[in-house]
Amino acid sequence: MAYQHYDRLTALDSSFLDLESPGVHMHVGSVGIFDPGPLLGPEKQLDFDALTKAVWAGLRRAPRFRQRLATTPLTGHPVWVDDEHFNLVYHVRHTALPLPGDERRLKRLVGRLMSQKLDRAKPLWELWFVEGLEGGRMAVISKVHHCLIDGISGVDLLGAFMGRDPEYRLESSEPPERWLPRPGPGGARLLVDDVWRRATAPARGASLLRRALGEPRESLESAGHAASGFLGALSRTARPASETPFNVPIGPHRRFDWTHCEFGALRELRARFGGTLNDVVLACVAGAARQFLSDRGVRVSDLDFRAFVPVSTRSAEQRGQLGNRVSMLVAALPLDEADPRKRLERIVAETERIKASGQVEGSAALEEISDWTSAALLTAMARLAGSRRAYNLVVTNVPGPQFPVYLNGARMLESYPLVPLFENNALGIALFSYDDRIFWGFNSDWEALPDVHDFVCGIDREFERLREA
Repeated sequence: MAYQHYDRLTALDSSFLDLESPGVHMHVGSVGIFDPGPLLGPEKQLDFDALTKAVWAGLRRAPRFRQRLATTPLTGHPVWVDDEHFNLVYHVRHTALPLPGDERRLKRLVGRLMSQKLDRAKPLWELWFVEGLEGGRMAVISKVHHCLIDGISGVDLLGAFMGRDPEYRLESSEPPERWLPRPGPGGARLLVDDVWRRATAPARGASLLRRALGEPRESLESAGHAASGFLGALSRTARPASETPFNVPIGPHRRFDWTHCEFGALRELRARFGGTLNDVVLACVAGAARQFLSDRGVRVSDLDFRAFVPVSTRSAEQRGQLGNRVSMLVAALPLDEADPRKRLERIVAETERIKASGQVEGSAALEEISDWTSAALLTAMARLAGSRRAYNLVVTNVPGPQFPVYLNGARMLESYPLVPLFENNALGIALFSYDDRIFWGFNSDWEALPDVHDFVCGIDREFERLREA
């Protein structure tokens, strides 16, 4: 049989495709702001041709970005195949801001770009180079489908294009049009493999059981811990969180906003009050949500308010691999607490309780079961969580390099991440730590939260309140 190549998506990766709807776009993104430096040509304009060649060189380390989706004929499960018509200039795009090129106009541009779905007939990513930003800066807007990467693999991908050394360069010796795709599988090959996978599913399940029985005592304790966490998550899903302005049906249009704070100050707060950096982040979110909702006439003292917090389960051996390795946690935030220090103490206690409850292990077990049975189970659980309002908003935190990085000599100054919105979820908050600062990105529904900037200002205010506590 002639050589044929394809990769099957995991159940978790596949679920991010299934969750899309007219109002739900499952792409992640980021906005990097750069000092363009050597990327400018003699007319002080961006040398876009050189940048395109540099991106082509970086793609050698990320072959998934030259692959498109196909589906198996029996179950319709998605697989990755090389795109025989891959065209780099479709994915790498060049634009400029109108004068005066301020950040407000850049945020509006990001919102418009993130309001449009990626074309599933092509590799699922776009990269926009934006010049004309005030102060002589440029922006790089990335847009990648969540089935391709999570936060940690996104940071790993950053390393394929950027370096720590200002003299680091991505040089391409071959023109972008030279692309030799590996032959994809025919329908017969996919059908045979799908039938074989279904026939061997019981054996894979038995293998999981044998691994568990290899160390009976430890495995039973671990299985019981995971089952307890899974059942606890289910029971919380069955009891909806409180209804708030963050939890309304959403449309396709987005607003994007941002802020940043000093990483060192966040570490000082953690050292002073205990807990983790993420606990401090959740305390700021809780304080901002309390003020934001109170200003809109919501009685916060009676709210059961919850944050959906993705947690990376990526091992050291899995660093550098694309795809998703995350488990899902749901944490209650004490919006009834007015004192910022007491609020942080309660959040520390809540996150410690969650870590001990087995929620992470239960979520990971569900993903593993879905991989050898059907991705529909994972998708159904995610849809149930959204439709039944299992949480009020998403907060995700990704660690990045704590030193400057350069794109062909252009220093990245700031980087604001974007997390997608789920059903009935009008606000998503993502954080990225880089070069001793924390960058916050706020993705929101255009109609539901026209005043999202008030929430952003609330984050700044709560951070200062914690520092003064």
